[in-house]
Amino acid sequence: MRPYSAVFPAPSGRPADPVPATGPRARRAARLLVTVLAGALLLSAAPATSAEPGSRHGNSSDWTGTWSAAPTAAPASDTTRFEDQTIRQTVRTSIGGDRVRIRLSNEFGSGPLVIGEARVARPAAGGPASRIDPRSDRPLTFGGRSSVTVPAGAPLLSDPVPLEVPAGTDLVVSIHLPGPTPGSTLHSMALQHNYVAAGNVTGRAGIEPTATIDRWYFLTGVSVRTARSSSAVVTLGDSITDGADTDADANHRWPDFLAGRLRAAAGPEAMGVLNQGISGNRLLHDPNPPAGSDAEDFAAYFGQSALRRFDRDVASQPGAGHLIVLLGVNDLGHPGTVAPESERVTAADLIEAHRQIIARAHDRGLKAYGGTVLPFKDDTLGFYTPENEAARQALNHWIRTGGEYDAVIDFDRALRDPSDPQRLLARYDSGDHLHPNDAGAEAMARAVPLRLLR
Repeated sequence: MRPYSAVFPAPSGRPADPVPATGPRARRAARLLVTVLAGALLLSAAPATSAEPGSRHGNSSDWTGTWSAAPTAAPASDTTRFEDQTIRQTVRTSIGGDRVRIRLSNEFGSGPLVIGEARVARPAAGGPASRIDPRSDRPLTFGGRSSVTVPAGAPLLSDPVPLEVPAGTDLVVSIHLPGPTPGSTLHSMALQHNYVAAGNVTGRAGIEPTATIDRWYFLTGVSVRTARSSSAVVTLGDSITDGADTDADANHRWPDFLAGRLRAAAGPEAMGVLNQGISGNRLLHDPNPPAGSDAEDFAAYFGQSALRRFDRDVASQPGAGHLIVLLGVNDLGHPGTVAPESERVTAADLIEAHRQIIARAHDRGLKAYGGTVLPFKDDTLGFYTPENEAARQALNHWIRTGGEYDAVIDFDRALRDPSDPQRLLARYDSGDHLHPNDAGAEAMARAVPLRLLR
């Protein structure tokens, strides 16, 4: 939503003869069929085996997402490159487990991505944020290889790694990029300080950073194997879900607060929370900055439309069982500001887009919950107009009363000013009258009925 500026550097041949319906051949065929079926039944009753005794990791259903970030492309103006450098990046887990897998991505790269080495560890207690606990340090492999090349446009999933990963704690992923590597696939607003260092220092406990960045590069997901039943809720949204204007390194995005509530409630099922918010994201349109406008320098960070990225960012998330959708404000506010007027939408357009999200979620067996769009009267980004407010009200009315979402999460009601419902309540306002502050993000998390996720 808010423009982002980086400030850191049967084989062919004769068919088989038909079996006659009667006679000796028929009886022999029947006896053979019975024998085959009996063997199949015995096999189905036998305990499952895997490459590792006692392990469930051969079954993808055993994995649940504990952290995620939606990837985007970089604009042409972003010339970030890495060469013989290590990126050490920190993420916050929502649930814990005894094994971990990492998802990397070259989905917006125009050429191969070469990973020289990658490792995962827990951070060191105390000391610099760039330091890891060497006792927890684990090398990552990809099909058994420590170095791997990821084709352009492809993601990459690591082999499982045995590592105790506590819930609600930080996890550090270090990636060495040996050759010239454009920073082409990233999440531009991490709200997390990450570090770049010279050479391959992925296995060092402490590194000497040459740069500090507040982005995640090539890292898009972490999943764990849990000791108990688990699933994940995916939060699909824009900068409000992404955490804009909340404190850096504090994990005060509203999905973070929701994860905390779920852990504190300690239900019978562990529930991962996967943040798939992208600053500036829209339901219906990809970034399309007007030619010659300042938006050309940052609009690519807004990501593909929610309708376009749904299969990757929602449907394919490990263990996904629930979806919370909070989208629409940028579809209203971008045309005429950072997108052409020709992309202006109506409430009816937004409702049809939400219907498609619901249909695709239900097709994948997900429960879908609609979040009402927050008020933004007098916002500093130029989104507010009487027409946009009328469209917001019409969309929210449909979300509340249409009965098409499995449930409604009324973020609007939770954060609006009772004396002026078109405005954010002052104590929840970050100052731009559109994005909630840390207290507002916490209030949004409290607005989610936990019973929906049980």
